[in-house]
Formats: sequence, structure tokens, C-alpha cells
Amino acid sequence: MLTRYFALLYCVFAPLLSTIGADRPNLLIITVDDMSCDSVGIYGCPLSDITPNMDRLASEGMRFEMAHVQVGNCYPSRNVMFSGMFPHSTGVDGFFQVRDFTFKPMCDVMQEAGYYVGIRGKVSHSTPYQPYHWDDDLTIIPETGKKEHPKDVASFGRSTSRGIENAKKAGKPFVININISDPHKPFWKPNDRHPASKIYTAEEVPIPGFLWDDPVVREELALYYTSVRRADDAVGSILDALDASGQADSTVVLFLSDHGMPLPFAKTQLYHHSTRTPWMVRWPGVVEPGSVDSEHMISAVDMLPTLCEIVGAPIPDCVEGTSHLGALKGQKVKGLTHVIKEYAENSGGVRHPIRGVQTPDYLYLFNPWSNGTRQCKTATQGTATYKQMKKVAETNPEVAARLEIFDHRTLEELYDVRKDPNCLHNLIDSPDHKTVAGSLRRKLKAWMEDTEDPMLEALTLRNAPKKLDALITEIEAMAKARREERRKNQKTKTKAD
Repeated sequence: MLTRYFALLYCVFAPLLSTIGADRPNLLIITVDDMSCDSVGIYGCPLSDITPNMDRLASEGMRFEMAHVQVGNCYPSRNVMFSGMFPHSTGVDGFFQVRDFTFKPMCDVMQEAGYYVGIRGKVSHSTPYQPYHWDDDLTIIPETGKKEHPKDVASFGRSTSRGIENAKKAGKPFVININISDPHKPFWKPNDRHPASKIYTAEEVPIPGFLWDDPVVREELALYYTSVRRADDAVGSILDALDASGQADSTVVLFLSDHGMPLPFAKTQLYHHSTRTPWMVRWPGVVEPGSVDSEHMISAVDMLPTLCEIVGAPIPDCVEGTSHLGALKGQKVKGLTHVIKEYAENSGGVRHPIRGVQTPDYLYLFNPWSNGTRQCKTATQGTATYKQMKKVAETNPEVAARLEIFDHRTLEELYDVRKDPNCLHNLIDSPDHKTVAGSLRRKLKAWMEDTEDPMLEALTLRNAPKKLDALITEIEAMAKARREERRKNQKTKTKAD
């Protein structure tokens, strides 16, 4: 009798449960690596034909004009996306594994919600430690066990198709994260085995306002912009695979870059052009095609809560971001009025903490490591552009001044990003901007208190340079000890192998 009762219940509720599952959209999250927002045609790139696929995606959905990531380097930036928390809150603020954590990464959240979750590329950068339990690493070719080449355009379509098919076999909706390697270095090169559909020359490429016009800079930028075009080719390959699957109408496509271009003053910084990202969302039947949001300031910390609301999954209690689902539907969302940014260290483990707060009009940066002699270390110092900047600075005072800023910075910076998006004119000492600086500094302090940011002490020591320098020296020593311990462990592992 009891068996018949449960069978009856199943007959009544199974169709309803099936309908609920069918109404849940799939998610396809596409990222590019190291691409500035204004390198995209629809976001104002002077090379109007550079990103036809990204431009088409924007025309079919909504693009956000004031979207940012939290940090200008990859590992911590991607962990913010998939945790909904700031780097100091997760502990993932550098290029090292964090196993003792209490938050739920996106893959856990979506798997618990009944989704198949696959990833292609940046696997080790997208969770606190590796290996982590995604359903599939779509970078791997099942037939051979080898990895797809990170610069092969067609392979991104293959990975997408593989993930969609695997989800179908599992009988689940999918969350698939496809991470395109371009335009991260190594850039496209002449006679590259992995071609781009269009090649740009040094003579035609635009020069970002935070750099300067120079033949060497132009040559490197030509390689960068050709790599952007190859990234766009990969976007086309991914979208074609989605179309071929028949799942496009039931799939939310989200696109963004993890941070700005891998050249001086962009990557591994917190400037406007370091963190501004080309954030687009296509959601058939929900998001109005060709719509533009120029009102809300969304950021990477808002991604997970938004995705949770889209699929109807519970938002983890520890999430520090705000869902912008309402903005996608054309509504006004409270709280999306400014963006907090934070940076800790480069991939080599050298720690130079920075904090910042940006509104639609201004950007305030606090650089507690800057004491006039301590030199910033970033991934972009190996570029041809930085090496040329050092060379030209010997005879060119303007370039020498820029090099000085790059290498040593100042304790505080303030920029009018409406008038000066390239962040060339520091207004921190301007009498006309003291009120603005004070307001943003207080906003930053309040956030640091709310999130228990360990750099709060540094901000309180802003006017005590000796004490501040001693604190930063202590922080550097701890980072150095961690680097040495990591090297020691790697050597021990190598011997054991």
C-alpha cells in the first residue's frame, strides 16, 4: 500500500518537477585573459572591426559600461568571480593554494543546485586549490588525455560542445566556464601555428593614453591587438558550438575579461583601465537585445550572487557582493554605486598591497608600500614596452616621470576618471579635491572595517610614515617566508617524484 502511495505522489509531482527543471536556464560563462575593456569595438576601440563576435554578443544582450573586476591579476581576480568575496576574505589574494577555507566556490553552489559544471582553461586559477571537484576539465581531450592548445581557436568550440554533451548525458542543465587564453602572453606572432583571422600592423594600432607613442611600443601593441582578434575568433567558435547544440535560447551567456592588457600601468594595477571590464550578458527572452546599462557599477564580487538568482540557487551567507539581476531586467538596483578594489601581490609572491575605491567620477588609491624607494614588482616589467620605457627615460623627461610613477608610486592617488580615464593627473594634493579625497577615504575605511581587512591598520597609519613602513616591512617578510616555504616544498616533492 505504501509503495502505491509513493507511486501516486510521483505521478502527481514528477511533471511539475520536470517543468521546474526545464525552466532553469543553462549558464555559459566566457572570459578572456588580460584584455582591456576599450580593446573591444563596441566599447570604443578605434579598430572598429577588431571584435565582430564580441560586438554581436553585445548587440544581442546587455552591456555594462561601468563594470570592473576587483584586482588586476588573474588568480585572485577569478576567485573573486567564483566566490562572491573579496581576496582578503577568502585568503586567495595571491598565486598560492588556500585549503583551509569556509566559503563555497561557484562549482559547489551550482552542483548542489543540480547543475553539471565544467571548465576549460584557467582551472588552477578558478578555485582556492587544485585539483578541485569540477564535473569535467574540458581542457582535456578524452580520446588522448592530452590538453587542448590554449591558443587554438577551434578547440574552444570543441570544449564547449563536449561540455554541453556531457551535461545532456548526465540529464542536467549546465554551467560551463570557457576561459580563452588570449590576449595573455605569449602574444600571436608572425607565422603562428595558431592563426588569427586578421593581423594588425604597428602603424594602424591605437596607443592607450597611459602609454606613449614609440616604435617598440607599437610593435608590441600590434601583437596584442592581433591576439585580441584571435580571442574574438575563439568567442565565435564557442557561440557557434552553442548554436549547433540547440541550447542557445535556453542559455544565459555572460562575457568579461579578468583584467586589463598585460602592459605597464594596466595589468597588476588598480587603475581605471586595469579593472574596467567588457561585461556583457545575453539572456533570450529576459534581457533586452542591444541594451546598455550606464547607471550601475557592477564588479566581479557581484557575479556569484547574480548567477545564483538567475538559476534560483541559494546565495551563500558569506557572499559580500550584490546581485545585479534587477539591472539585467532594466530595474534600478540599490548598492551598485561604487566599486572597491584590492591588490596584494604578483605571481612571484612579491607583496605590494593596494586598496582603492571608484565611483563613476573618481578613483582613490591607497598604496601603503610606497615610501619613495621601495620598487613595485609586476608581471609587466618583462615586456618590451617596459624595457623601452627604461631606455627612453634616460633622455626623455616625460617618459622618465612616468617610469618614476610606475616604479615607486605615491602613498595616495586621486583621479577624475570622467576627464582623465588614463589616470595621468594625480589630484591628491589639489585643494579643490580635498573634500572628494576625504569622502572616498572614509568610504574605503568603512569597507575595511566591515570586511575586517588586515590593511586597515595601514590606513590608520597613513600619517605616521615610520610606523607604516615598519608594518609593510613586516608584511613583506611574511610573504618572503611563504615563498621560501613553497620553494622548499616544491624541491622536496621533486626529489620524492
